[in-house]
Amino acid sequence: LSSSRDEAKASAVKSRDNGPDGMEPEGVIESNWNEIVDSFDDMNLSESLLRGIYAYGFEKPSAIQQRAILPCIKGYDVIAQAQSGTGKTATFAISILQQIELDLKATQALVLAPTRELAQQIQKVVMALGDYMGASCHACIGGTNVRAEVQKLQMEAPHIIVGTPGRVFDMLNRRYLCECLNFPGLWVTSLSMFSQFFFFFFLSIAL
Repeated sequence: LSSSRDEAKASAVKSRDNGPDGMEPEGVIESNWNEIVDSFDDMNLSESLLRGIYAYGFEKPSAIQQRAILPCIKGYDVIAQAQSGTGKTATFAISILQQIELDLKATQALVLAPTRELAQQIQKVVMALGDYMGASCHACIGGTNVRAEVQKLQMEAPHIIVGTPGRVFDMLNRRYLCECLNFPGLWVTSLSMFSQFFFFFFLSIAL
């Protein structure tokens, strides 16, 4: 009986995709995307982005990164769900940075977060990963001076905006964000069902 349990346990562990140590606590990944890329070098990322990835401390993509980065870059609609600490933020940050047209002075990506703290954290990750690219990222969050923020956005539109739904809606409603957003080429990245629902609700009102 003990031997049978050991064999069953070994089989279950073997069937898991644990990813790099510490990156996939549960190790179980469900996906309808069959392509798995276990090296950043094999993802056809720009050289400057790769430098930022390795400088940030990444050596090998986590299980979710192995599956989600490429479909995001290829323009698929992706829903990715994983536990904290598995590399979700870096997954969409890398995907966005790879698609940014640096010469286009317009906001090309809008990332929503449910709290200002998370928005600021995401901004730091995006800036660190895109450090060698020269990509710009602005945090559109509450508790900051609106006039100063508007002046900054009017001077030069950032490539990426990370914001909370309330402040983003307010800025859209006042038409401040509309001038810098490149709507034909804009992609929206939602971090949770909460932010996804409220963003599309807010956007439908603002536009």
